[in-house]
Formats: sequence, structure tokens, C-alpha cells
Amino acid sequence: MDGAAPVATYHHGDLPTALVVAAIELLEEDGAGDLSLRAVARRAGVSTAAPYRHFPDRTALLSAVAAVGYTELGAALVEASPDPADADDLAEVAVAYVRFALDRPGLFRVMFAEGCDRTSPDRVAAVETIRAYLAAIVANTMPEAEQEAMATSVWALVHGLAFLHLDGKLGTSPDDDVARTVTSAVLAALDHRGS
Repeated sequence: MDGAAPVATYHHGDLPTALVVAAIELLEEDGAGDLSLRAVARRAGVSTAAPYRHFPDRTALLSAVAAVGYTELGAALVEASPDPADADDLAEVAVAYVRFALDRPGLFRVMFAEGCDRTSPDRVAAVETIRAYLAAIVANTMPEAEQEAMATSVWALVHGLAFLHLDGKLGTSPDDDVARTVTSAVLAALDHRGS
């Protein structure tokens, strides 16, 4: 898709944000494999040299994209259950996590499967927000558990379910089937009976 016309031509304002938006659009169309600063510049309607003023390399751009993804994922989780209090709420959060992966596969893969700068302040802050939300869920829903170990276990379970669905190992649709599979897996892992 390198030769595609820009969706919107950049004129003024926040070029780094415009470049990240262009990168996300390209990711959702083609995945991360062929994403380059050159293709992003074309999509944003700027010279091929312009991105280098803000992103010294592809890794820096992917880190900025990942930070946006973590922020959007965090918002989707909170929307699914603003104040989770029990295993059913935790299952709803898990379903939202998997749905995010299925709805935004290019972005999700950059967040978790591409080389990013692990020290990028925006990325670190966004990941920490999700970790804090997950820690709060564990504290509310499983106060008797060893908190850090349980938070890691829950994230690993849900993340594994996301990639299994994303890679077609558990199916990708319809939504009800995904929700049922994820909910059942989470409740079984937490030793709760689904309704």
C-alpha cells in the first residue's frame, strides 16, 4: 500500500500526531511488516524527510503508535467495566481485551509483537496505567490472592486468549462466540461457575 494516496494531507499543527495517525491507518490496512517512515510520510502528505524530525527511526514511531494503542486499550477496558468488583466483571474486561485485539489487529500486534523502545516515556506510562487498572481489578475481585502474581496470571491468560483468537486458533467471530469462549475460560481459571 506504499503507493496509496494520502488519506488527508497534513497542512499545519501537530505533525507527530498526524504521523502516528497515518501509521495506525496503514497498520490497520496492511499490518506492521511493510510499515516504513516513508510510507507514513506519504500517507500523511509530507516529505519523506519530515518524519525524521520527530521519529529518528521506525522503532521510535512504533513506540509512539504502541503508546496510543495502550491508551485506547485502557479506555476500552474501563468502558467495559469502570469499577470491577467480581469475577463476572473481570470476565467482561477480558472480553473487551480480546475484542480490542480482534477489532484493531495491526495496532495490537505493534503493541505486543513488534520491537518498541521499552524506555519510551509515553509507552511506559500507558503500559503502567493498564497494569494499575489490572492490579485494582485483582485487589477488588480476589483480595485473598497474592496480588502481583495473580495480576500477572490474569493478564497472561487474557493476553493468550487474545492471540489465540487473533491467530484464528479459537475463531474470530461472531462476537457472541468470542465472548462466550473468553468468559468461560476466565471463570474456569478463577474456579467460578459461569451462569
